[in-house]
Amino acid sequence: MSEAPSLMRQEIEEIPEAVERLLRDGGDDLRAAAEALRKADPAYVCTVARGSSDHACTYLKYGYEILLGLPVASLGPSVASVYRAPLRLGGSACLSVSQSGRSPDITAMTKAARDGGALTVAITNDAASPLADTADLTVPIHAGPELSVAATKTFVTSAVAGLAILAEVKGDAALLAALRELPSALSAAVEIDWPEIREALSGQDSLYTLGRGPGFAMSGEAALKFKETCRIHAESYSSAEVLHGPVSIVEAGFPVLCFAAGDAAEEAVSGIADEIAAKGGRVFVTSDQAKAAQRVAHVRTGHWLMDPLALIVSFYAFVERVAAERGIDPDVPRHLRKVTETV
Repeated sequence: MSEAPSLMRQEIEEIPEAVERLLRDGGDDLRAAAEALRKADPAYVCTVARGSSDHACTYLKYGYEILLGLPVASLGPSVASVYRAPLRLGGSACLSVSQSGRSPDITAMTKAARDGGALTVAITNDAASPLADTADLTVPIHAGPELSVAATKTFVTSAVAGLAILAEVKGDAALLAALRELPSALSAAVEIDWPEIREALSGQDSLYTLGRGPGFAMSGEAALKFKETCRIHAESYSSAEVLHGPVSIVEAGFPVLCFAAGDAAEEAVSGIADEIAAKGGRVFVTSDQAKAAQRVAHVRTGHWLMDPLALIVSFYAFVERVAAERGIDPDVPRHLRKVTETV
């Protein structure tokens, strides 16, 4: 009798449905947040988050900066929770992202942002959480219960929520249409789990993940998940930075995973992948433009800004398999628990 799939695997398979539910049932909240942002007309946007949620914010940073021309900066939660320093944030909007909404430092920084004059929006899976009670507006992500410690469907739905708000603020018909088709693209992405990369990682305990722009956010999320679920040391770099020192670690067979979306950075990411492959690294890239690096299966969504979401879903399917092949239960990572409450 085959073993039951891990909770992580089950939740990965639920991602397309969760995204569809968010877009269907969360429409009023998404539009209300977008309308509030339009009225506020902020000069810049702040984000507050930790862990996977912070990687979702990095993804949104690129989207808001590229499509809206708004600078986006990450606020350090400890500025409010530990140092208790007020911030002057008049004329800004603040996005706080937390799947549980229960970490005291995220809530404290959100309150400080609101007290400092920012319009505050909470993106969370718990509409009754302290974070939701603190922010001006709450956008529930409708992910449903997530029991595995590693965040997967809450990461994707948090990113999609922020992206949908962006699409509404801009009134971007192409992006809104592509969002409606996203669940089907993610369903295809779930079926990809990169066996060639799993083979390359056999006996390896260290690697690099690379990306640029929105793909860099997925590189960071991937590096976290390697450590969290597989006990593999992974470092994330922008493909624009890796040649400025970190590449010196690369030797024959050193694994490198490059997240390339179908955007303006794809050629540059593929070019760096080829350069590192020429130095002896065993390099994999989600692009058909590479020549020396090994191209791997990937799903394109129909919109360059959403391609990274399909890539991370395939990565999740892959990394869950890596953990299982190493005899590690991805649902209960060592030393970790589902809700981490930092002060």
